[in-house]
Amino acid sequence: QLQLVESGGGLVQSGGSLRLSCAAPGFPLDSYAIGWFRQAPGKEREEVSCINSYGGSPNYSDSVKGRFTISRDNAKNTVYLQMNSLRPEDTAVYYCAAARRYYCSPDLSDFISWGQGTQVAVSS
Repeated sequence: QLQLVESGGGLVQSGGSLRLSCAAPGFPLDSYAIGWFRQAPGKEREEVSCINSYGGSPNYSDSVKGRFTISRDNAKNTVYLQMNSLRPEDTAVYYCAAARRYYCSPDLSDFISWGQGTQVAVSS
């Protein structure tokens, strides 16, 4: 069964960087598009970025475009989210999720497996 595990969260000052990782121990991810989402307290879950199964066509929300970069290493069975120029408004729990398709879809129901999340906190 596909289970995703996020890591790399933490506390960082405004302007700092973090790199999140999403892995699936024992289960190949190379057939799935992977999305990164975040949810701040009192707010709805927001899609941050998505990448298709072969590493192409990344997309980003307007709020992170130019600051975050999604990538994947299928040989390592891991998807990354490099977050630069972090702002206090980026504070949230970050989740990765695997889509039922090889390409990214705006339909949230396409994401069939979710990790437990990793906390990112950015201080001003």
